[in-house]
Amino acid sequence: MPIETYIDALQYIYSYAHYNPADTSNWNLDRMRKLLARLGNPQNQMPSLLIAGTKGKGSTAAIAESILRAAGYKTGLYTSPHLHSFRERIRLGGGLISEEMVVTLTHRLKPFFEDTPGLTAFELITALAFMAFAEANVEVAVLEVGLGGRLDATNAVDPTVAVITSISYDHTQILGETLTLIAREKAGIIRPGALVITAPQVDEAMTMIESVCEEYQARLVSVERDWEWHIGPCADLDGQSFTVDGDTYWLSMLGQHQVVNAVTALAAVTGLVERSNLTVSPEACHQGVARVQWLGRLEILGRRPYVVVDSAMNGDSMEKLVQALDQCFAGLRRIFIFGASNDHPIDDMLHVLLPVSHKTFTVASRHPRAENPARLAQAGKTIGNNLYPVDSMDQALELALAEAGPQDLICVTGSLFLVADAREMWLKRNGQPLPPIDPMVVST
Repeated sequence: MPIETYIDALQYIYSYAHYNPADTSNWNLDRMRKLLARLGNPQNQMPSLLIAGTKGKGSTAAIAESILRAAGYKTGLYTSPHLHSFRERIRLGGGLISEEMVVTLTHRLKPFFEDTPGLTAFELITALAFMAFAEANVEVAVLEVGLGGRLDATNAVDPTVAVITSISYDHTQILGETLTLIAREKAGIIRPGALVITAPQVDEAMTMIESVCEEYQARLVSVERDWEWHIGPCADLDGQSFTVDGDTYWLSMLGQHQVVNAVTALAAVTGLVERSNLTVSPEACHQGVARVQWLGRLEILGRRPYVVVDSAMNGDSMEKLVQALDQCFAGLRRIFIFGASNDHPIDDMLHVLLPVSHKTFTVASRHPRAENPARLAQAGKTIGNNLYPVDSMDQALELALAEAGPQDLICVTGSLFLVADAREMWLKRNGQPLPPIDPMVVST
C-alpha cells in the first residue's frame, strides 16, 4: 500500500487493528522493545512521565503537559483514544501533529512495521509518537498508558517518573476481576528504584501498589498522604479553585475529581524536576493548571438548556460525573443521552445514571464497538424506566432539546466516541467552527 496522503497513512495504520484485544496471547512487550531498538530507542531520548490508571490519566497527562509547556519546555504529549482526529493522540508543543508528519513518518517506518510480526495498531501508533518526539527535539514527554500498564506498548519507555491515577473496575476480562489484579497490571509500569506518584486509591488497590513499590525498592509518593491540599474556596461554571500548601490555584475544568487529577499532575511534575535537570517555577505551575484545555470532560457546550458532554465510561467515573452534576447543576432536571462500547461495564454505569435521570435516550456512536441502542435500553429496563433507543446522535439531540426546558440539563455520556459525535453535531447545529475531523476511517 503506497502512503502518499494523510488518508493513505490512516488506512495503513488502522489496517493493523485486526486483533481481539481480549486475546492477551498477542500481548508481547518484547516485540515493541525490539522494534524501538531498531529505530534507535527514540522513547528514551528525553525525560518522561508515564501515567497509568483507570480514570483521570488523560486529564492528569494534559495538566502535567500544560505545566511543563508553561515552564518553557517543548513538550510531547501522547494520549488515546482521540475525539475527532488521530492527530490529537500525538501533540508537539501543545499543537496536533501535522498531517504531513504523519505521512512522512508512516512512509519511512513502514518497512520496520512490516518486518515486525504480530504488530498491533496501538504499538504502531506508539512507535510513531516516540519517533515524532525525537524528530521534533521534544525536551520532555508525557505519556498516557493505553490499557493496563505491564504489557502496554507505552511501557517500553524507561520513565523518569511513574504515575498511577485512580484505579477502578474496567476491562476486567483483560486485566482481572478484582481491584488487586487490576492494580497489579497498572503497577507494571514501576521500575526498580523508581519514583512513583499515586492518586488517592481504594485500600485494595493501594495495598498492591505499596507491595510492588516495596518489591522494587521504589519510592512511593501518595497524593492523599504526602500532599496537603484542599478543594475550594471558589467554584462556578467557569472552573474552581483549590489550595496546595496554602497556595491557591485556579482550574477551568469542572468536577472535584479534576482537582484530584490536578494535584496528582503537580506531584508528578515535582517528581520529574527532582529526577531530571528540568526547572519548573511556581508561576509555571499556576499558569499551566489555569490554561489547560481537555475537551469532552464535563464540558459545557450550551446553556438554556445546559448541554454537557462527559466521557465517563465505567461505574466509578459515572459516580464522579453524577457528583459533579450535583455540585455544578444542583436542582436541574436531567435528561441523558447514553451510549457505550460493548466491552465496557454498561450495567454498572446504568445503575448510577438511571436513578438521577428524568429521561434517557440510548444511541450508538460511529465506533465499531458501540453497543446497539435497543440492547442498551433493554439492559436499563431492569433498573428504571424512561429509556428510549434512537437511531442517531442527531435524532437524540433533537428529542432531548424538545423535552428540555430552559432550566434543564442535557448530558451526553458513556463513551468518548459518543461525546465526539455530540460535539460535532452541536457545533454544526450552531454554526460554530469545527475542530480537525478525520475522514471516516475505522479507528481503534
